[in-house]
Amino acid sequence: MPKVGMQPIRRQQLIEATLQAVDQVGMADASIALIARLAGVSNGIISHYFQDKNGLIAATMRYLMNTLIENVAARRQALGDDSPRAHLQLIIEGNFDASQVNGPAMKTWLAFWAASMHQPSLHRLQRINDHRLYSNLCCQFRRVLVLEDARSAARGLAALIDGLWLRGALSGDAFDTEQAQQIAFEYMDMQLAKQVGTGA
Repeated sequence: MPKVGMQPIRRQQLIEATLQAVDQVGMADASIALIARLAGVSNGIISHYFQDKNGLIAATMRYLMNTLIENVAARRQALGDDSPRAHLQLIIEGNFDASQVNGPAMKTWLAFWAASMHQPSLHRLQRINDHRLYSNLCCQFRRVLVLEDARSAARGLAALIDGLWLRGALSGDAFDTEQAQQIAFEYMDMQLAKQVGTGA
């Protein structure tokens, strides 16, 4: 019988082993046996907690998404400025946080995006993640822009964040967080400047 309180520890242990396995060999070759070996557990433990590899991959993606949400929330809690620009800036910073641009996380995100085109459960997670980013951006732009401009600005900034992240992930070099943030900030400021013209 497992010890009380072991389930969250075991689950986290297996998620971390999954990130490590994907980093080492890619998602396709990250077998149950390899993940179990890296976690120091038996293959049956994965089945017990996640049913199969797909369940484990989905849990790993939820972990990365929740880490992103928590990082943005922590930045928001520490925020002394309630301006739309400050809120948009912390969303950008959260998306380029070290937890999202380290090697294992980036490789897992890339593999997840590819797999989400074929697996409905992962596709749902991807849609939720996309909508959350767009919705959060649009909410802040809407504070100073008319609705149509806010939606356009949010779509553009979301695409820019994803594009900068993707180019960085595929470059093979260490992710240049400062440069990525600066490019995103410049686009953000350009969009926010439209409020002057609209009289909003």
